[in-house]
Amino acid sequence: MAEEAARVEVTRNEEKEQWEAHAGEQVGVLTYSESDGKLFLLHTEVPEALEGQGIGGRLVRAAMDYAREAGEKVVPFCPFARVWLERHQDYADLVAESD
Repeated sequence: MAEEAARVEVTRNEEKEQWEAHAGEQVGVLTYSESDGKLFLLHTEVPEALEGQGIGGRLVRAAMDYAREAGEKVVPFCPFARVWLERHQDYADLVAESD
């Protein structure tokens, strides 16, 4: 399955408010909402067949890159995203506290 991770395409689905990582028939998602200049990361879910391949991290990175480009702060409600952000301090400047 390692070759699956190499062929993953991450896209933003605005209609469903989620980033999607497509690997063949499998799809991992990071759901979000946007409000008042903040991006709220809600939930990351990766199919069991894709776990351990960095798919969740690619989803969070895509959301963080989007937030940086859009000038938004990020509120990570998702436990996976919080842990990922603790490990990637290069995005720490984007993290806002939840109200």
